[in-house]
Amino acid sequence: MKYELDVTAESCPMTYIKTRLQLDKLKSGDILEVLVNPGEPLKSIPDSAQEAGYKILEIIPKGEKHLIIIQK
Repeated sequence: MKYELDVTAESCPMTYIKTRLQLDKLKSGDILEVLVNPGEPLKSIPDSAQEAGYKILEIIPKGEKHLIIIQK
């Protein structure tokens, strides 16, 4: 399944904490699309997710924001 999460109203480290909490709820193979602001979240979320064993499928610019596609 595909899920969406918008963390643009959050600041680090809450951006990754909220992302990780949502990732932990997913089943293997599920996709999480995370909308983030440029800057620290755009670097820290993919890096931290990969270190935790998740797969970054794509990072897509969406105007001034970015969509990080993560697979569990």
